[in-house]
Amino acid sequence: MKTFAKLGFTALIIITLLFSCKKADTATAEESADIADAITDSTIVSSSAAVEKKDSKQKFIRTADIKFKVKNVAKSTYAIENVVHKFGGFVTYTNLQSTINDEIKTKISQDSTLETLKYSVENNITIRVPNTQLDTVIKSIAKQIDFLDFRVIKADDVSLKLLSNQLSQKRSVVTAKRVEKAIDTKGKKIKDIMEAENTLAIQKEENDTRKITDLEMQDQINFSTVTLQLYQKETIKQEITASEKDSDAYKPNLGIQIIDALKSGWYILETILVALVHLWPFLLLGFGGFFLYKKYVKK
Repeated sequence: MKTFAKLGFTALIIITLLFSCKKADTATAEESADIADAITDSTIVSSSAAVEKKDSKQKFIRTADIKFKVKNVAKSTYAIENVVHKFGGFVTYTNLQSTINDEIKTKISQDSTLETLKYSVENNITIRVPNTQLDTVIKSIAKQIDFLDFRVIKADDVSLKLLSNQLSQKRSVVTAKRVEKAIDTKGKKIKDIMEAENTLAIQKEENDTRKITDLEMQDQINFSTVTLQLYQKETIKQEITASEKDSDAYKPNLGIQIIDALKSGWYILETILVALVHLWPFLLLGFGGFFLYKKYVKK
């Protein structure tokens, strides 16, 4: 009886272990499937880095770099351009092109050839969108994604940099006013006036440079830059075309070639006869010389 109880308890333990292992394997498989779905899920491209808090004193320059596969590059390009226009953005660069990977010509009949063309289509796009619409635009673009290669979104805090530029501009304005006042009231010598004017010009130039830098940064803050790399599966195109005939196929038959040869020989003979007629003075001198040689020199 005790032996039977031990066997039953051992069997129960083995069944429990097998069930636990099977459950763990099932969980692992489900987890792997979830990860695979997450990689291809278009919503993964959205990010909290693109969200700006209201009434925040921090200023961010936001950029995004996304590479993904689509079903049709041309159609996705048009869709993305429409989305950008819809949310107040604009396209600054687009380069849609096809690259031929392989070209095969197969002769299928005496006058027909099958041309097989393998090519890839890709497009590099740079867009600028209002920073408040960045996350919305990215989510709209994500609908075109068939497979996501990578997504990089950056938000650089430039609040202190903007403040530094503004303070520098204020100091520069104050200094410029003091220099102008000194030139008007105390400037007596030409040399002193010229040096002061040069100093003032340099300060104004530096102030203008800071203003331009400040405007550039403000523009980058207001409009985020997004770089997109689109590509699609290699496409195969086949077309039947007429074969080009060899030059031998256009040669005339033997009879025509013989007649042409007789004509060419006759033309050559005519040319020789005409040339001899042109040389008659030399021939006459030759015969005369030969006659004189025979008559006098030989005697």
